[in-house]
Amino acid sequence: MQTAQLESHEIFQLLRPEQMRILSGAAEEVTFKEGDTVFLTGEPADDFFVVLEGQVALRMLRTDGISVLIDWVSEGAIFGSCVCFQIDSYMLTAQCAEKSKILKIKASTLKKLMDDDLVMGYAIQTLISRVYFKRYIDTMRKLQAIVQSVPLETI
Repeated sequence: MQTAQLESHEIFQLLRPEQMRILSGAAEEVTFKEGDTVFLTGEPADDFFVVLEGQVALRMLRTDGISVLIDWVSEGAIFGSCVCFQIDSYMLTAQCAEKSKILKIKASTLKKLMDDDLVMGYAIQTLISRVYFKRYIDTMRKLQAIVQSVPLETI
């Protein structure tokens, strides 16, 4: 795995060279075709992902098999396991909207690096949390717009 792909991302610029080598050893570039699934809701959240090229849809699956689009992630975006919150399974399904190159990183390796270097770990946790919280806020705004469009009835 070339460290240049890691070093180019804001989150991984916080790593020292030896940490970068360790993380690079736990990362692989994967190419997906349009329509390929990166992971499914409920699968073990073992990996953390960075979109290198392409676009991925993050979807919430309903029990009837229909999915609701939560967000689109494209080049430079992170998604998947949130090593900060120790969630054991993926909460959404990630499906490629087009041919995509994705950097797949072992979440346990990143978590160990963060635990071993608390200052760096805190900085990375802050950046990751900001991304995930923004995604949460955007989703809540979409939900609010849907709820506000539903006709209300009085009794």
